Amino acid sequence: MSKSEQREQMSNGAGFIAALDQSGGSTPKALALYGVEASDYSSDEEMFGEIQKMRARIILADDFTNEKVIGAILFERTLGEEIDGRKVADFLWSEKRIVPFLKIDKGLEDEANGVQMMKPIPGLADTLAKASGVFGTKERSVIHEANAEGIAAVVAQQFDIAREVIAADMVPIIEPEVNINSASKAEAEDILKAEILKNLDQLDEGQDVMLKLTIPTNANLYDAVADHPRVMRVVALSGGYSTEQACDLLGQNGKMIASFSRALTEGLSKQQSNDEFNAALGGNIEKIYRAST
Repeated sequence: MSKSEQREQMSNGAGFIAALDQSGGSTPKALALYGVEASDYSSDEEMFGEIQKMRARIILADDFTNEKVIGAILFERTLGEEIDGRKVADFLWSEKRIVPFLKIDKGLEDEANGVQMMKPIPGLADTLAKASGVFGTKERSVIHEANAEGIAAVVAQQFDIAREVIAADMVPIIEPEVNINSASKAEAEDILKAEILKNLDQLDEGQDVMLKLTIPTNANLYDAVADHPRVMRVVALSGGYSTEQACDLLGQNGKMIASFSRALTEGLSKQQSNDEFNAALGGNIEKIYRAST
């Protein structure tokens, strides 16, 4: 694995990051949208087996290549899974030239001060040490309202974790999501931007990060973040918007690329033939690629 090749692709490659990191909490909903009902599996083991089949089908699709998809975020359990006899992270880079990332957060605390902080991440150093072939990580918090104290706490926690990731020679994707339904979304984003820039200024040379942010209410709000010397890339989450909406809004932000999950898998179904599945996925990939470039 060439870290410098991967770094170049993540810094300057045309395309987007596929978020394939559905975890225990989000898997049942993702499977239901894919046409797999809760009655179709009777244990967590079977549930994760179904989502892995869905992920593998996406990764093996003809249009899922680094011409349009430059990175992919995986769930920790996925690292132990295989596609065509190779570990998923290895398969992504070796066969598809797509840079693998690992979701490391363990879910969210209850809301306080208008935000949800990350739960503690036990054994993080171990997880990072064992994440062979993985270029970077992703860790998510959520902001529900324009509460300056809450937002400052979220960003500080994110940067603390980011420093641990950087120390393990990986690149963190910092994800303080702003709820798209927040009544004070635009104000929250202004506070968030100021906090991010303040924390970026405290990083040393070589301590590079990426950011995954909700598409802002005011287009191009995060240009100064994207231009910061410590920032490799700013990517956008779809946050519950439809593929169409997410792509329209993203297209107004010249310095953000997509990192979509639900918008990538919209319209895909287990019941589709491979041709139907590949056509639907290819259509989504094309839309998201265009919005990202």
